[in-house]
Amino acid sequence: MVEVLLFGIFFFPQTAAGLLAKSRGRNFWFWFFISFLIPIISLFVLLYLKDKDENTNSRYQLADHVRNRNEHSIDK
Repeated sequence: MVEVLLFGIFFFPQTAAGLLAKSRGRNFWFWFFISFLIPIISLFVLLYLKDKDENTNSRYQLADHVRNRNEHSIDK
């Protein structure tokens, strides 16, 4: 019983950082593992980071010529 309580206390900052990151549109696992290195600081960093915009969820933007080519192939 005590082991479960200690386990929960040990992983609380990591889980909190992961859940906060997920709610702000960021990667849960990245912030979970970052929180092992800097447990409390990562929570404060997440509090000051802006939420990711829903339109910029992809990791990269397509170039104009690729986007135009994709739009034309869909129209056909």
